[in-house]
Amino acid sequence: MRQALASTERGYDLIAPKFDRTPFRTPDVIIDEMMKTIGPVGSALDVCCGTGAVMTKMRTLCSERVIGIDFSQGMLDEARRRVEAAPGDAKVELVRGDALDLPFSHEMDVVTCAGAFGHVLVADEDRFIAGLARVLRPGGRFVFPTTRAPRVADGWFWMAHGFNAVMRVRNAVLRPPFIMYYLTFLWPAIRPKLERNGFAVSAAEHDRFVIVTATKR
Repeated sequence: MRQALASTERGYDLIAPKFDRTPFRTPDVIIDEMMKTIGPVGSALDVCCGTGAVMTKMRTLCSERVIGIDFSQGMLDEARRRVEAAPGDAKVELVRGDALDLPFSHEMDVVTCAGAFGHVLVADEDRFIAGLARVLRPGGRFVFPTTRAPRVADGWFWMAHGFNAVMRVRNAVLRPPFIMYYLTFLWPAIRPKLERNGFAVSAAEHDRFVIVTATKR
């Protein structure tokens, strides 16, 4: 309740020490499939890195550096503890910043983002994707997990739409807003936005999730 009534940033500061024990953390089975897709690279950036779940596994694949960016200092503090103790020799860098204004340019081989698209408003998705394209070297990849839209008959369809309705009401009457919505960045609906921002797109579909690879042209 305290998290929901706070701002997005403050909410994640509050939950950071317990975040990995919540259902909001991206499951390892999904992260492992991302790593299989990525393979060895030089430098990687995890956007909205949270407590470092992706970074801890990415470090073993990176020969140069693994970087995480998040707007919550609490989440970054947790990520530092986990990632610096993780296997691998890549330099660890953690940056407090805005996913819509990334402080990098044409220097990453891979960008990842897992479980955080609900914090990007649909109206900002093109800006978000354009920023990721700017960060990557030519031929660099944006790799992320998502799902297909649930069917009306699925319980998750009604739960997600119900949650989104509650959040819209909350944000209409309370300030600052807490930006978190489900059913965003879904496959294949997100494909045209990736393509018009300079990516060639492919996807590997699994039972409950999809790993999308968007390669910068």
